[in-house]
Amino acid sequence: MSVKERYEVIKSRIKHACDKAGRSANEVHIIAVTKYVSIDRAKEALEAGVMHLGENRDDGFLEKWNALGDKPTWHFIGTLQSRKVKQIIDYVDFIHSLDRLSLAKEINKRAQKEIKCFVQVNASGEASKHGLAPEEAIEFIHQLQSLTNIKVVGLMTMAPLTEDTKLIRNCFRKLKDIQKSIQSLNLSYAPCTELSMGMSNDYEIAVEEGATFVRIGTALVGNENSEVEK
Repeated sequence: MSVKERYEVIKSRIKHACDKAGRSANEVHIIAVTKYVSIDRAKEALEAGVMHLGENRDDGFLEKWNALGDKPTWHFIGTLQSRKVKQIIDYVDFIHSLDRLSLAKEINKRAQKEIKCFVQVNASGEASKHGLAPEEAIEFIHQLQSLTNIKVVGLMTMAPLTEDTKLIRNCFRKLKDIQKSIQSLNLSYAPCTELSMGMSNDYEIAVEEGATFVRIGTALVGNENSEVEK
């Protein structure tokens, strides 16, 4: 199946999930996660109509950016080391992994423009996952007030890799509840209108629970590191 065919299937499933939730499919943006595929496959995604590309390593990000330039909207979705900020900051549109004050200060220092950031929350509580504990999120956002190059556009999380859909759904609902609490504060630097949640295996549930950005790799562009694409 081509990337374009996969893209159409995913859009159809997102529309169905939006219909179930009483939402418009126009509220949901699909990020093609291209970390396991070539530049050519990333180009294929763009040609299929995908407008957002996501990378999780600075070297992979720069390689793709050098090839594709500013045609897509660029998302950095992986853990970002403070010392790597200066390498990507001039090229990135969204950072999905803001989870500590030292990183926020480095982004603010290096940025020449306002950077749209998602605060990463470990809503599942798994030790293997990065992100703030849910109860830490609001206090962390208060600490960002003086950092004028950072705008907290939303929150990001990853659900557990499990077949238990109730567990997945509860994780996404928890993030939605935190978002509502932050929005009620009416912070100009943290409007928190977006939710980045949902990947290849759980994006439909995420959309039902309010996701505005879904990060889809294997189901959309495949995995060229694997002999058999899923």
